[in-house]
Amino acid sequence: MFSQNGLSLDQAPPISVVFRFFALGALFGLLGGGLVFYYQSAIFDAASPAALTLTHTFTLGIMLSFMFAALFQMLPVIAGVKLTAPVSTANFLLYPFAAGVLLLLAAFNMPQQSWLFGAASLLLVPSLLWITLLMLSKLVRLRDHSSSSKGMLIALLALGIVLILAFYMTLSLTGYLEGSYYPEVRTAHYSMGLFGWIALLIISISFQVIEMFYVTPPYPKLVRRYLPLTLFGLLFVTTVAAFWLPQLWVLSHILTALLLVGYAVLTLRRLSQRKRPIADATVWFWRLGLSMLLLAMTTLVVYKLTGTALFGNLAEILYPAFALSIVFAMFYKIIPFLTWFHLNAQGYFAAPMMHEVIHPKTAMKHLYIHLTTVVTFLLALFFAPLLFISALLTILSFGWMLWQIVHAWRLYRHTQKTGEKFEMNIA
Repeated sequence: MFSQNGLSLDQAPPISVVFRFFALGALFGLLGGGLVFYYQSAIFDAASPAALTLTHTFTLGIMLSFMFAALFQMLPVIAGVKLTAPVSTANFLLYPFAAGVLLLLAAFNMPQQSWLFGAASLLLVPSLLWITLLMLSKLVRLRDHSSSSKGMLIALLALGIVLILAFYMTLSLTGYLEGSYYPEVRTAHYSMGLFGWIALLIISISFQVIEMFYVTPPYPKLVRRYLPLTLFGLLFVTTVAAFWLPQLWVLSHILTALLLVGYAVLTLRRLSQRKRPIADATVWFWRLGLSMLLLAMTTLVVYKLTGTALFGNLAEILYPAFALSIVFAMFYKIIPFLTWFHLNAQGYFAAPMMHEVIHPKTAMKHLYIHLTTVVTFLLALFFAPLLFISALLTILSFGWMLWQIVHAWRLYRHTQKTGEKFEMNIA
């Protein structure tokens, strides 16, 4: 978690900022498990309210919460960016964001209440655009960019486009716009969101954390320099051109899949070359996630070429499995580190070591839960009653995660209340 120049307590955001975003993501994960119970096999119908609700619970409620938690922490570390007034900044984002997501989920299930889309937009778009532009402005002003900081800048730019496209769609659904280009905008919205935001941010962060956490050889310079820009450029050009040639998205998705397959293979290779032979749970989360990405992109290509719905459904399960695996890997690095770092920086003798905050065996148990959850979702495509087990495992997985956050926070507060500090005597 350290940059080359180290990380001071003044640079790092308060620990509560990162914890709250992770906790919010875990709570939406619990909601997602409940929604699987409620909707059952309807979630596999991409055009249904069930699929739309669950998709946005994942992309907005879960992934965006987790990714903002990571950004608040990683921007000072990877890019040297310090957000002023981080607590008020986080609050201005977190509360409208949480309320807006809930309103949007309700709107998908009550389309006759079109005002819900408008209310969700008023809460989500301004707050998310504001934080996106704030982070972009900080990154743009950097003099010395790393591959990761450049990639994060591009990923945030993609998020801004996703939000603008979403605003057009909600205005169309509320009747304020005619919505003539709704199908084209919808395709661009989910493509830019899944590949231009989620994948790009993961790729950008991995350029530094894979080498830093696992002591691997660095990514090739060509990959670090051109992969994020190529991926974003492909999606952006297709977004514009597809208004006249909608069929371009088939080619664009295939090319995107090939780029991500190459990234997954390369990263798996890097992990096999790490200089630390011991593989903890986070290494296996990365391996699992990258394997899921390989399978997701392979099934996506087959779906685009054949139109077979089964392969589309497989990709819709495997891709979230990839993203969540990487999030869990980062979570089990960030939470123990932050707990130790903040207490140690405050001078507490009894600052718990990272393995005392979350034991490695605890993280490994979560890996097994997560893997079993993915497998049951895949098998549920062929035997729908397994969705009840999938729902239970989803709730268990995010409940497990939420408990680690609560445990770390309680340990942090207990140490502050009862621990002794170093005495700095300056003559």
